[in-house]
Order: sequence, then C-alpha cells, then structure tokens
Amino acid sequence: MAQLLVSEQGKPLAEAAAEVLYTELFFRAFAEFTLEDRVIEESDSRRVILRRQPLGPVVAIVPWNFPLLLAASKIAPALLAGNTVVLKPAPTTPLTSLLLGEISSNLLPAGVFNVITDQNDLGDFLTSHPDVRKVAFTGSTETGRKVMASAAATIKRVTLELGGNDPAIVLPGADIQATAAGIFATAFANCGQVCMAIKRVYAHESLYDELCRELAQLADAAVVGDGLSEGTQIGPLQNEAQFSKLKSYLNSVGHAGEIIAGGHVIDRPGYFMRPTIVRNIQDGHPLVDEEQFGPILPIIRYADPKDAVQRANNSNLGLGASVWGPVEQAVELGSKLEAGNVWINKHMDFGPTIPFAGAKQSGIGVELAAEGLDEYTQIQVLNQAV
Repeated sequence: MAQLLVSEQGKPLAEAAAEVLYTELFFRAFAEFTLEDRVIEESDSRRVILRRQPLGPVVAIVPWNFPLLLAASKIAPALLAGNTVVLKPAPTTPLTSLLLGEISSNLLPAGVFNVITDQNDLGDFLTSHPDVRKVAFTGSTETGRKVMASAAATIKRVTLELGGNDPAIVLPGADIQATAAGIFATAFANCGQVCMAIKRVYAHESLYDELCRELAQLADAAVVGDGLSEGTQIGPLQNEAQFSKLKSYLNSVGHAGEIIAGGHVIDRPGYFMRPTIVRNIQDGHPLVDEEQFGPILPIIRYADPKDAVQRANNSNLGLGASVWGPVEQAVELGSKLEAGNVWINKHMDFGPTIPFAGAKQSGIGVELAAEGLDEYTQIQVLNQAV
C-alpha cells in the first residue's frame, strides 16, 4: 500500500508508510468509539432521551495530498454511525482508494462502502444528488464554496475541511535550533502539501537573522528526489498544476524578498523543487497572503508580538497556527490567534481522539474525535410522558 501511495502521490516511502500506519490507527481508534442514548431528563412528568441515528448515504471527497488518511477520517466515523459511504478520491490519486475498496469488498456487505473515480466531473453530481444525506469534503476553500452551494438545494449536511495559511510566531527567548527544526519539519512535510503545514513565519527581530540562517541550512541539506529512493526526504510536487503554481510564486519574489535557500526547480523529469526559504518579505505579497501549498516558506520580521498576532490573524483562513517560545507568553498569545487548531512549541500534532476544526473560511463542522463522530448522525429527541 505504501509503495503504491508513493507511485501515485510522490511522497517519500517513509512518509507514505506513516500515512498507511495512521490510516490503520484511525480505523482502530474509531472502532473503540460508541454512540449511546443519553438521558437528558427523568422526572415525574417526562423522560427525555437523546438518540443519535444514522443519516443515510454519505459522500466523502478527498484530495490528492493524503488520499488514505483523509479518507479514513471520514469513512470510519460514517460507517460506525450506521451510514453507507461513497468515496471519491482525487483524479490524480485514485489507486490507493481503489485498493482500499478492494480490501473492504471482502469485509462489508455490497453497497456499504463504495469507491468511484472520475476526471473531476462527478463532484457536482454527487454533492447535489437528492439521495445523499451528507457530504464530507477536504480540499481548497474555492472548491469548498462550490460543494456548499451544490449541497444547498437539498439542505444536506456538510463537513468542510478547507485551506489554511497557517502562521507560526517565534517569540524572543525561543530555542533557535529546536524551533528551526520543528518549523522546517512541519512546513516541508509532504513537500509542503499539507493543509495545516506552516505557510508563513513571523520571527522577532532579535532572532530573525539566526532563525533564517538555521532554516536555510536545513533547506540546503535536505535530500530531494524520487520517493522510492533511499535517503529521500522531500519528494516531488504531486501534479503539474501545483508545480506551475509554485513556479509562479518563485518568479514573484523578485525584489520583494531575498531567497536564501533553494529557489529553483531541479533539472530532471518530474515536478521537483528545492525547499526554498525567503527572507525580507512583507505582508501584502502573494507568497505571504495566499496559501502556497508547496516547498516555499516566507520569513517575516516583526518587533511587537501583539502586532505579529494581528498580522497572523489578517487572513480569511484560520485552520492552524503555532507559537514558539517561553511557554506562558506563547500560550497567552496563542489564545488570541483566530484558528481552529493552535499549537505551542510544536505544530501539526493531531490524532483520531483530538477534534479538528477550522475557523473562518477554513471549514465548517468538526472532524475526528467524538465531536467528529456526532457529525455523521441525526439527533432524535425521544420525549415521553410518564
């Protein structure tokens, strides 16, 4: 499964193996969850019970960056709640989803879990279909708007996990080496193609130069290559459209910033790009204001931590964010960030028992944990006289 994932997605084999492992762990974790009736009131006049019933057919639409793990986060709770599922993978990464369907065909009754592939031409049909009771979608905010509009005609439930322009704020007093290592690992995982990866860094002026230097050294040392080759740390971008988008970001830096590591594509077949660090760049530049979703990281200088929070919040997206530095100050500032997921001295730490939700235009609803399981149910309040 991991080798097949590398072949269609591009990530290094170690990352692919980790995704397969997490997929298994997500299924196992949800298998321990329960949906039980809850007595709200039991008095002399009435007995009120809250029940959670299945919704019916669920459509799960997943993108190409984590085709297995993101599918598991939808399939497992949907099936546990008693629903049937139609999974639609991205057109560029259908193979692992089809293999998952083949495995499941020997375990589930026909029609309970279905995989359908397309050429990006079945999404609207599925999301607008009157028999579908819920759509669980992970992808870009732009496509999420279309999914929401398509589902509106039949008022079907939607869970949307959308884009993020996730900021990291580095405070005075942060451990530079540990912080640089943590930022680099979570900014360039899967070649930067992670919805909650760090997309922009706000570094205090007292440590700006040192942090930039550490990040540049890590970028220069990274091994970029075929995901199946031993020692590869960063694979290619997944598709030509994303490759072209990232090249346009590189070309846009010009005199607006200084590229201190990377900054070029690799002269070989495929969509390979060196991890790139850009310093002396400001808010207002597309590389800072937009979600690049690739291996280019802008580092922005700030003087006042309150100003850094304000600038970090100046986005219509709010998926994740992190603060790095002395814990008490980091927690205080982190609580002011407009994001559904805020990490302190780490980033991108998640799991099946931790709710995951976006703020602002980064999503609607909750995935994972008991709260995510509830999203696949219909509340029924049974109110009886006694």
